[in-house]
Amino acid sequence: QVQLVQSGGGLVQPGGSLRLSCAASGFRLDYYAIGWFRQAPGKEREGISCISRIDGATYYAASVKGRFTISRDNAKNTGYLQMNSLNAEDTAVYYCAAGEALYCDSDYSPSTADFQTWGQGTQVTISS
Repeated sequence: QVQLVQSGGGLVQPGGSLRLSCAASGFRLDYYAIGWFRQAPGKEREGISCISRIDGATYYAASVKGRFTISRDNAKNTGYLQMNSLNAEDTAVYYCAAGEALYCDSDYSPSTADFQTWGQGTQVTISS
């Protein structure tokens, strides 16, 4: 079964950190770019980061640049999103996704239409 299984969400205080994981099964994640999206209540799903499959080039949305770090471990068939300096505006459901034939760099803005396989989503809540 082809799927992405997410873990690592939860409740954290402002200024804290979380690391989200996205484990692939049923396919090789190293054949795909990995994207991270988030959706806050009443808002559209927003692409916040992406990492290419070939050279590890990355994209970050302005809202997370300098605070979030995307990475991948192809040996573990897993992608990660390290989130630091979290604030209330980061509260959302976070989704990982795998996309074919994508190159993620600073000129690319992730679109949900570009990704074929999605994780189940994980809630991240920033609150004191």
